[in-house]
Amino acid sequence: MTAAELAALDAQISACRACPRLVAWREEVAAVKRAAFRDQEYWGRPVPGFGPADARILVLGLAPAAHGGNRTGRIFTGDRSGDVLFAAMHRTGLANQPTSVSRDDGLTLRHVRIAAAVRCAPPDNKPTPVERDTCAPWLHREVTLLRPTLRVVIALGAFAWSAWWPTLSTVYGVRPPVPRPAFGHGALFRPGDTAGAVPALLGSYHVSQQNTFTGRLTPAMLDDVLRQARELAGLD
Repeated sequence: MTAAELAALDAQISACRACPRLVAWREEVAAVKRAAFRDQEYWGRPVPGFGPADARILVLGLAPAAHGGNRTGRIFTGDRSGDVLFAAMHRTGLANQPTSVSRDDGLTLRHVRIAAAVRCAPPDNKPTPVERDTCAPWLHREVTLLRPTLRVVIALGAFAWSAWWPTLSTVYGVRPPVPRPAFGHGALFRPGDTAGAVPALLGSYHVSQQNTFTGRLTPAMLDDVLRQARELAGLD
């Protein structure tokens, strides 16, 4: 039933209109379009998660890109960040191909589901705290459905890292440590005394152009995190 339940959740997410600023922005972008995509029909809605219902790893990003996921309807699909992420996932055996340009391009993920902490493309890639909190129940419900198999969460950036703590409390009933562990590339938090029932949290710099073009995040660094996630998830 989990696959059907996830599909139903994805449909509910795609119809959400809870945040007026995000609704206005995503729809404006979909109407105006970027010149390079002027002949394409934009998705222009919240972008649901993507990947199998029995995923052992969840890759958690910030929000869809205005001309990436907001255009294609699939998270990290059709933008430079996705180019970096899917290439790395292919190198580490977590995706069947190294690129993703559209929802029907044949991409399949292995053992991994990808989602965003905020499901709508925000202006300047910066959701507000209220928008983050309004969107949080979608993540909580998604993680609840993934809970039987989920073993590792990779937080792409500090925003996703912060979004995990309420999920940890709401879904798993585990009180986050005080002070909360600081985000960093390769940072690892493993809840104690849970016998693997609560996922480990693994940090990675976001796959944004700001990080990849400057060398702050290299392909080797991203590969290392994905390989560590595989090991933590019991895939290696």
